[in-house]
Amino acid sequence: MLVDSHCHLDRLDLTAHQGSLDAALEAARARGVGHFLCIGVSADNAAAVKGLAERYADVDCSVGIHPLDLEPGAEPALDWLLRELNHPQVVAIGETGLDYHYEPEAAELQQASFRLHLQAAQITGKPVIVHTRAARADTLELLREAALPQAGVLHCFTEDWEMAKAALDLGFYISLSGIVTFRNADALRDVARQVPADRLLVETDSPYLAPIPYRGKPNLPQYVREVAEYLAMLRGEPFERFAQQTTANFKRLFPLARV
Repeated sequence: MLVDSHCHLDRLDLTAHQGSLDAALEAARARGVGHFLCIGVSADNAAAVKGLAERYADVDCSVGIHPLDLEPGAEPALDWLLRELNHPQVVAIGETGLDYHYEPEAAELQQASFRLHLQAAQITGKPVIVHTRAARADTLELLREAALPQAGVLHCFTEDWEMAKAALDLGFYISLSGIVTFRNADALRDVARQVPADRLLVETDSPYLAPIPYRGKPNLPQYVREVAEYLAMLRGEPFERFAQQTTANFKRLFPLARV
């Protein structure tokens, strides 16, 4: 069994499934995907992801504010986040983190929000899902500063082995998406070969970043199979063993998930 450890089910392009989320999830299940983690990115979609987790027994969710969804003067409040996290199917915090690639001018706002999410992780013990892009030093500094007692994950990892190693040393997991299949992703493939087997997750980040051979098309949870098959081949592991290992890793990282 596979787990899509990071997908945005409320944002999928369902054209290939005649507009039906039921059909999209069933297509993924038919390919061996047994669980889905639907990710919160804003205050506006918190109700939507919780609703999906309530609707489907094989869907859990996270709640948080993506660094690119922050608005000056409307920073998330800790009491709001703690209330949202107090839901049986909310198994993680985020996604949160830093993204200086698109909004370097918002670094201070992003850091304040990231610290708030990390504080919520300290209070609740729930793992944190981290988005990081072009913010390597600050991301690691804030994670070290937080000294979380529980692990988290750097999702859709695109950095080099040096950063991966630093995150692993802090107890974090590394999640890889379809980007690892892209032609220009040699550095990421080097990371993929080196991450310890018990600290690796797979994801689609759908509807974004569809793997080869679907690159340029809307991504779907069913394509986590392509990501997993590629990684198993890259690492020289039998696919079934790789699938079992990454699923076990997911269960360990997200113990509240109904896997």
